[in-house]
Amino acid sequence: MKMKVAVIISANAEWRAVKEVFPHLEIVESVYGEGARLKLNRWDLMLYHGGWGKIASAGVMQYVIDHERPDLVVNLGTCGGFEGRVDRGDVVLVERTLVYDIVELMGAFDIQADYASSLDLSWLPEPYPHPVRRGLIASADSDLPPEKIPFLKSLGAIAGDWESAALAWVAQRNGKRILVLRGVSDLVNEEDGEAYNNLELFHERTRDIMRKLFEQLPDWLDAIKQ
Repeated sequence: MKMKVAVIISANAEWRAVKEVFPHLEIVESVYGEGARLKLNRWDLMLYHGGWGKIASAGVMQYVIDHERPDLVVNLGTCGGFEGRVDRGDVVLVERTLVYDIVELMGAFDIQADYASSLDLSWLPEPYPHPVRRGLIASADSDLPPEKIPFLKSLGAIAGDWESAALAWVAQRNGKRILVLRGVSDLVNEEDGEAYNNLELFHERTRDIMRKLFEQLPDWLDAIKQ
């Protein structure tokens, strides 16, 4: 029996790009907003626009698991890469996540560890069907503050986004396989980010990344051990 796959698209710009790439999507509604059914090669996919940030991501992940009961959840999107660790246009295959915007002042608890996840990718055969950079993504409800980059690099992170950590955390607690592929739309260093105050640049690169990720997705699905 063919694997049942649900695809979560997070940011508004990413979802807008998907609708531009597939202008004839069959749009449906969920409690989280728009979704769509998509026939992609031999795969019948259910897409969900989850929304940006950790709150929406955690909620839509649980909703998708409960209502779709998928064998695999895929998250496709963008990320900001750390200059010197990745290159613009690289695709990051997320193998670990952490949340870095939690501030705790009352004790010495390791809250970052509580919301960190290590993804089991043993079901994903190698060699991979497309080039990727396996690595750690750091998530926060924030664009990447340049002054945080040295700290995040010291933890092993190669990129940052708003959603991967929440998606991975909920998927793990439900025992669901999750595949997170994030294209590097822009680079950030200790002084600035190239897409900051340049939303048009981000939208343009997001369209290219989402098109690329969906073109490659059937190859990833075909390769998975079922």
